Amino acid sequence: MPEGDTVWLAAARLHEALAGRVLTVSDFRVPRLATADLRGRTVHEAAARGKHLLIRVDGGLTVHTHLMMDGAWRIRPAGHPPRDHRIRLALGNERWLALGYSLGVVELLRTDEEDRAVGRLGPDLLGADWDPEEAVRRLCEWPERAVGEAVMDQSRLAGIGNVYKSELCFLRGVHPWRPVGDAGDLRALVDLAQRLLEANKRRHGHITTGDLRPGREHWVYGRAGRPCRRCGTRIERADQGPEARERVTFWCPRCQPAP
Repeated sequence: MPEGDTVWLAAARLHEALAGRVLTVSDFRVPRLATADLRGRTVHEAAARGKHLLIRVDGGLTVHTHLMMDGAWRIRPAGHPPRDHRIRLALGNERWLALGYSLGVVELLRTDEEDRAVGRLGPDLLGADWDPEEAVRRLCEWPERAVGEAVMDQSRLAGIGNVYKSELCFLRGVHPWRPVGDAGDLRALVDLAQRLLEANKRRHGHITTGDLRPGREHWVYGRAGRPCRRCGTRIERADQGPEARERVTFWCPRCQPAP
């Protein structure tokens, strides 16, 4: 599932292509919105809220999308939307065409009812509402929960996915299964999370090592079976959390001792 910085970048590019322009293409390829037509409406803005995308248009309407596991937005010069079964939404104007591929969620909301989609989210690591103290308070509400699960809970803080979960725990020297109440300085943890997403939000990929060379971007994520960059110990991998099939975790047993 894309990280919050990936969604932020998608929103920024959608905003650049669509905001301030009248829609001439509106093609919802989901059954319950098959008759929806936004042509003739001006797009006011495209914004990210955690891992959710909100495109606000004239008439008090918001297009809400979520990339889920495989979704992506692509921008191309204006034209007719291609016949491609992966495209679930196309929005365009006289200059640009935005195509939403394999989107996990596509819905049309009243703008004043956006909380139906994003109201449960915690402070957004890349949003104007970012509040590290509130994020820590929410994490502490469930002190016995594994920290690797807790930071992925979007109702605690919004924007962290598998990559940053693994890298954060490594950088803070915390075993992913250590309880939140025994995970050390949580304020330092959330501050680091915010800095990492902020540093990466304007580019593709997530660099946590400071090394831009291919294969050197991460400390532990995606490196199972390979030696730790710090101590040489074999990196471990396991599924974690109630949706374990989608929540893979990587860690170094020596740098991150088990509880």
